Amino acid sequence: MPTPGITTSPPGPGDSLRMPAITVTHLSKSFGRVRAVEDLSFTVEPGRVTGFLGPNGAGKTTTLRMILGLVEPTSGTAVIGDRPYTRLSAPIATAGAVLEATAFHPGRTARIHLLALCTAAGIPLGRADQVLKVVDLADAADRRVGGFSLGMRQRLALASALLGDPLVLILDEPANGLDPAGIHWLRGFLRDLAAEGRTVLLSSHLLAEMEQTADDLIIINGGRLVTEGTVDELVGARAGLEQTYLELLKETR
Repeated sequence: MPTPGITTSPPGPGDSLRMPAITVTHLSKSFGRVRAVEDLSFTVEPGRVTGFLGPNGAGKTTTLRMILGLVEPTSGTAVIGDRPYTRLSAPIATAGAVLEATAFHPGRTARIHLLALCTAAGIPLGRADQVLKVVDLADAADRRVGGFSLGMRQRLALASALLGDPLVLILDEPANGLDPAGIHWLRGFLRDLAAEGRTVLLSSHLLAEMEQTADDLIIINGGRLVTEGTVDELVGARAGLEQTYLELLKETR
C-alpha cells in the first residue's frame, strides 16, 4: 500500500487555521410531497474526520448533494468556508467528492479518465499519475475501467476527487467494495488528511469501521438531526457505536 498523503509539501504552521469548515444551517429539501431533509444544522470542523450516519432514506446523500451544489435547497444554506460550493473561486481545489463509483466510461483506462478530468479542470497532467499512485492503482493505470472490480472503481473515484489537492473531502460510502486491506488503508489515509488540517466528511454504514476512523459523528434520521458530538461523547459507557446508533434511532421513532 502507498504512504497516505496527497501533497508534495506538507502544510506549514497555522495552515489548518485556513482550512474551511462545512456549515449547514436550517437546511431543508422537499421533492414534491416528500420531505427529504428537514431543518438540518451542523458543522464539520477542519482537522477532523466527521462521520455522517443514518439509515437508508435518512437524507444523507441529499444533504451531501446540497453541500456540493448538485441539489438546490428548499430552504436553508450549506457553505464551505464562507460561501456555497457554486460560488467558490477554485472549487476543485477547495472540495473533492465521491458520491458514486460508477460514473466512468467502461472503455477508457484509469489514466485516460483522469487525464480528461485534468484537461477539463486545467490541472497539470502529471497529477493523474500522482493520484493513481496514492490510491494504489498505478499498476492498473492502463487497464480499461470496464474490467475493474467495485473496490478498484472506488479507488479511481477517490483519485478523481484528489486531483485538485482539495482542502475538503466529501465521501459517500467510500469503503463500499473495498477488501479488509483496502478499508485499513482508507482509514489511515483519511486520518492522515485530517492530521494535515483538512476537513473530511464521510457517510458509511460500516459502524465498527466508523468508530475507528471518525473523530466526530453526525446522526440523522428522517431528514432531521438526531445527535452530534465526538465519538467518545456519544459512545461513552455503551458497548460500542453500533449499540449507541441503534438506541438513538429507536428513540426517534
